[in-house]
Amino acid sequence: MTIATIVALAAEESEHHGNVALETVGYGIIAVAVFAVLALVTLSYRNVANRHAHKAEAYAAAHADDVHRAGHGH
Repeated sequence: MTIATIVALAAEESEHHGNVALETVGYGIIAVAVFAVLALVTLSYRNVANRHAHKAEAYAAAHADDVHRAGHGH
């Protein structure tokens, strides 16, 4: 056998028929599902500050004298 024959036989045996895009669709579906879950987690924190506005106002009123007026938080 010559090298050309061996290469031709190896290429013929390793040839793969089928749609490669369909084999990788699972990765896309998993990625979309993960991002959807992360979006739901992010949206669950929406408007949280307004839900507890009465607590924030009470804390600000109780600690109004604790504010340092040195500027930029120093």
